[in-house]
Amino acid sequence: MPIEHLAATAGSERVAALLERDGCCVVDRMVDPALLDGMRAELGPYLAATPLGPDSFSGRRTRRTGGLIARSPQARELVQHPLVLETVKATLKGATNFQLHLTQVIAIGPGEPAQPIHRDQWAFDLFPFPKGYEVQCNTLWAMNDFTDENGATRVIPGSHCFDDRLSFKESDTEPAKMGAGSVLFYTGALYHGGGANRSRGVRYGLNLTYTRAWLRQEENQYLAVPQAIARELPLPLLRLMGYARGAYALGYVDDLRDPIDVLRPGAGETGLGDFGRADRRAREIRPQSS
Repeated sequence: MPIEHLAATAGSERVAALLERDGCCVVDRMVDPALLDGMRAELGPYLAATPLGPDSFSGRRTRRTGGLIARSPQARELVQHPLVLETVKATLKGATNFQLHLTQVIAIGPGEPAQPIHRDQWAFDLFPFPKGYEVQCNTLWAMNDFTDENGATRVIPGSHCFDDRLSFKESDTEPAKMGAGSVLFYTGALYHGGGANRSRGVRYGLNLTYTRAWLRQEENQYLAVPQAIARELPLPLLRLMGYARGAYALGYVDDLRDPIDVLRPGAGETGLGDFGRADRRAREIRPQSS
């Protein structure tokens, strides 16, 4: 099955529909490549200082640079891209709230072999989530062109509906070839992996991912972003980072305070949240009995 490509003018309904059907799609040239060039320059010192991966999964010729909310104003904008947030909301059906899961530039160096094919949602202690219940929605922005030669991420369209804990080879996958400024959307249940870099250059991808807010974040945003920086960030971004209740009664501080009050006293609401709203959402996605 080929990877479907959409124009930058596509709406979130179409992107979400393809994620439900195929588990992935590419939106071509969603931003000007110059914006991502500027971000790479902005992050230059951090990219250079990041050590190579310690194992074959993270990549011994690959650098993974995180903490992007603290380090890059450009990243803060992309994290809140309207099409992305609307697609995440539509994909994570029934969620009271969703949050930023990780921010990472993945720089695959020359000579790196293909990454093992996996599901990103395995990070949640390999828990076997029910088929069709998506807990994670991901974006991978091409900071330079993704080609078969330089390690374009490889995916298996439709595999979000497969059984869990399956094994695949690189030959079972399709490369997500796309130009700089384009974005690969994919769910946490999709089988995929970084491609082998057989070129002489580095493949740069910007991975920004989102999860249901009752799950633990892969990247700890509270420690990755110092409070001195966090206090200056806009409220919507702070809530996306996790300064919000994860669902009814999840994540409050001391005397039922809204987490946002830690950074912005008086900006939050008291109490445990809206149980009725959470219950209605849960009923919307609850399997119907036969």
